Amino acid sequence: MSANTIPNLARISRERLAELVRAKQPGLAIIDVRDSDFIGGHIVGCQNVPTNTHDHAMPELVRNLRDQDTVVFHCALSQQRGPSSALRYLRERERFASSKNQESTSEYKTEGSSEDKAADKKAQTVYVLEGGFTKWQEVFVKYHVGNHTVTKLTLIYLGTEMTKS
Repeated sequence: MSANTIPNLARISRERLAELVRAKQPGLAIIDVRDSDFIGGHIVGCQNVPTNTHDHAMPELVRNLRDQDTVVFHCALSQQRGPSSALRYLRERERFASSKNQESTSEYKTEGSSEDKAADKKAQTVYVLEGGFTKWQEVFVKYHVGNHTVTKLTLIYLGTEMTKS
Protein backbone atom coordinates (compact mmCIF):
# COMPACT_ATOMS: atom_id res chain seq x y z
CA MET A 1 0.00 0.00 0.00
CA SER A 2 1.23 3.47 -0.85
CA ALA A 3 2.27 5.88 1.89
CA ASN A 4 0.93 8.75 -0.21
CA THR A 5 -2.46 10.14 0.74
CA ILE A 6 -4.32 13.32 -0.23
CA PRO A 7 -3.79 15.04 3.16
CA ASN A 8 -0.01 14.64 3.00
CA LEU A 9 0.46 15.81 -0.61
CA ALA A 10 2.90 18.71 -0.91
CA ARG A 11 1.35 22.07 -1.84
CA ILE A 12 2.88 24.94 -3.78
CA SER A 13 1.71 28.53 -3.57
CA ARG A 14 0.71 30.48 -6.65
CA GLU A 15 3.53 32.94 -5.93
CA ARG A 16 6.21 30.22 -5.80
CA LEU A 17 4.87 28.60 -8.96
CA ALA A 18 4.86 31.99 -10.69
CA GLU A 19 8.56 32.39 -9.79
CA LEU A 20 9.32 29.02 -11.40
CA VAL A 21 7.25 29.84 -14.50
CA ARG A 22 8.83 33.28 -14.92
CA ALA A 23 12.32 31.82 -14.54
CA LYS A 24 11.43 29.19 -17.15
CA GLN A 25 12.64 26.68 -14.61
CA PRO A 26 14.05 23.62 -16.39
CA GLY A 27 12.52 20.38 -15.18
CA LEU A 28 9.12 21.95 -14.38
CA ALA A 29 5.91 20.33 -15.60
CA ILE A 30 2.49 21.82 -14.86
CA ILE A 31 -0.41 19.42 -15.33
CA ASP A 32 -3.87 20.96 -15.64
CA VAL A 33 -6.44 18.22 -15.07
CA ARG A 34 -9.53 20.28 -15.79
CA ASP A 35 -11.90 18.91 -18.38
CA SER A 36 -14.05 21.28 -20.46
CA ASP A 37 -13.30 24.14 -18.05
CA PHE A 38 -9.70 24.24 -19.39
CA ILE A 39 -10.95 26.33 -22.30
CA GLY A 40 -11.50 29.33 -20.00
CA GLY A 41 -7.76 29.98 -19.61
CA HIS A 42 -4.68 28.20 -18.35
CA ILE A 43 -1.16 28.63 -17.00
CA VAL A 44 1.41 29.26 -19.72
CA GLY A 45 3.29 26.08 -20.59
CA CYS A 46 0.93 23.69 -18.85
CA GLN A 47 -0.16 20.36 -20.25
CA ASN A 48 -3.89 19.55 -20.20
CA VAL A 49 -4.54 15.97 -19.09
CA PRO A 50 -8.29 15.85 -18.35
CA THR A 51 -9.38 13.57 -15.54
CA ASN A 52 -11.58 11.57 -17.92
CA THR A 53 -8.39 10.40 -19.72
CA HIS A 54 -6.44 9.25 -16.66
CA ASP A 55 -7.15 5.54 -17.07
CA HIS A 56 -5.03 5.38 -20.21
CA ALA A 57 -3.01 8.62 -19.90
CA MET A 58 -1.48 8.21 -16.42
CA PRO A 59 1.04 5.44 -17.23
CA GLU A 60 2.20 7.42 -20.26
CA LEU A 61 2.38 10.62 -18.19
CA VAL A 62 4.63 8.90 -15.64
CA ARG A 63 6.99 7.78 -18.41
CA ASN A 64 6.97 11.18 -20.13
CA LEU A 65 7.61 13.15 -16.93
CA ARG A 66 10.24 10.88 -15.38
CA ASP A 67 13.03 13.37 -16.18
CA GLN A 68 11.22 16.36 -14.65
CA ASP A 69 12.34 17.65 -11.24
CA THR A 70 9.02 19.25 -10.31
CA VAL A 71 5.50 18.27 -11.33
CA VAL A 72 2.57 20.48 -10.31
CA PHE A 73 -1.02 19.30 -10.60
CA HIS A 74 -4.05 21.57 -10.48
CA CYS A 75 -7.69 21.90 -11.41
CA ALA A 76 -10.06 24.81 -10.87
CA LEU A 77 -9.86 24.85 -7.06
CA SER A 78 -7.34 22.06 -6.37
CA GLN A 79 -9.74 20.52 -3.88
CA GLN A 80 -10.67 17.31 -5.66
CA ARG A 81 -9.49 16.67 -9.23
CA GLY A 82 -6.01 18.16 -8.78
CA PRO A 83 -5.13 16.34 -5.53
CA SER A 84 -6.72 13.08 -6.73
CA SER A 85 -4.72 13.29 -9.95
CA ALA A 86 -1.47 14.01 -8.09
CA LEU A 87 -2.13 11.03 -5.83
CA ARG A 88 -2.93 8.81 -8.78
CA TYR A 89 0.27 9.97 -10.51
CA LEU A 90 2.38 9.20 -7.42
CA ARG A 91 0.87 5.75 -7.06
CA GLU A 92 1.35 5.02 -10.76
CA ARG A 93 4.96 6.22 -10.48
CA GLU A 94 5.49 3.85 -7.53
CA ARG A 95 3.93 1.00 -9.51
CA PHE A 96 6.12 1.83 -12.49
CA ALA A 97 9.28 1.92 -10.33
CA SER A 98 8.30 -1.33 -8.66
CA SER A 99 7.77 -3.08 -12.00
CA LYS A 100 11.13 -1.76 -13.26
CA ASN A 101 12.82 -3.12 -10.10
CA GLN A 102 11.19 -6.51 -10.65
CA GLU A 103 12.38 -6.50 -14.27
CA SER A 104 15.93 -5.68 -13.18
CA THR A 105 16.01 -8.67 -10.82
CA SER A 106 14.50 -11.05 -13.35
CA GLU A 107 16.57 -13.79 -14.98
CA TYR A 108 15.70 -12.38 -18.41
CA LYS A 109 16.73 -8.84 -17.58
CA THR A 110 17.14 -6.46 -20.49
CA GLU A 111 19.58 -3.62 -20.06
CA GLY A 112 18.13 -0.11 -20.29
CA SER A 113 20.15 2.88 -21.40
CA SER A 114 22.19 4.76 -18.82
CA GLU A 115 19.82 7.72 -19.40
CA ASP A 116 16.86 5.56 -18.38
CA LYS A 117 18.66 4.45 -15.21
CA ALA A 118 19.67 8.02 -14.29
CA ALA A 119 16.11 9.30 -14.86
CA ASP A 120 14.67 6.51 -12.70
CA LYS A 121 16.99 7.45 -9.79
CA LYS A 122 16.28 11.18 -10.08
CA ALA A 123 14.24 12.64 -7.24
CA GLN A 124 11.01 14.26 -8.32
CA THR A 125 8.80 16.54 -6.24
CA VAL A 126 5.07 16.44 -6.91
CA TYR A 127 2.92 19.36 -5.79
CA VAL A 128 -0.70 20.46 -5.86
CA LEU A 129 -1.27 24.15 -6.63
CA GLU A 130 -2.93 25.80 -3.62
CA GLY A 131 -6.28 27.27 -4.64
CA GLY A 132 -6.03 25.90 -8.18
CA PHE A 133 -6.43 27.95 -11.33
CA THR A 134 -9.12 30.09 -9.71
CA LYS A 135 -6.67 31.56 -7.19
CA TRP A 136 -3.90 31.68 -9.83
CA GLN A 137 -5.96 33.82 -12.19
CA GLU A 138 -6.86 36.30 -9.44
CA VAL A 139 -3.26 37.48 -9.48
CA PHE A 140 -1.63 36.31 -12.69
CA VAL A 141 -4.23 36.50 -15.46
CA LYS A 142 -4.30 40.03 -16.85
CA TYR A 143 -7.33 41.96 -18.09
CA HIS A 144 -7.59 45.13 -20.15
CA VAL A 145 -9.69 48.03 -18.89
CA GLY A 146 -9.38 50.97 -21.23
CA ASN A 147 -5.65 51.65 -21.52
CA HIS A 148 -4.77 49.73 -18.35
CA THR A 149 -3.82 46.11 -17.74
CA VAL A 150 -4.92 44.84 -14.33
CA THR A 151 -5.53 41.61 -12.43
CA LYS A 152 -8.89 40.09 -11.59
CA LEU A 153 -8.52 41.09 -7.93
CA THR A 154 -8.12 44.74 -8.95
CA LEU A 155 -11.22 44.51 -11.12
CA ILE A 156 -13.24 42.96 -8.33
CA TYR A 157 -12.07 45.69 -5.97
CA LEU A 158 -12.95 48.40 -8.48
CA GLY A 159 -16.17 46.72 -9.62
CA THR A 160 -15.14 47.20 -13.26
CA GLU A 161 -16.10 45.26 -16.40
CA MET A 162 -13.30 43.07 -17.69
CA THR A 163 -11.97 41.66 -20.96
CA LYS A 164 -9.22 39.05 -20.83
CA SER A 165 -5.90 39.83 -22.50
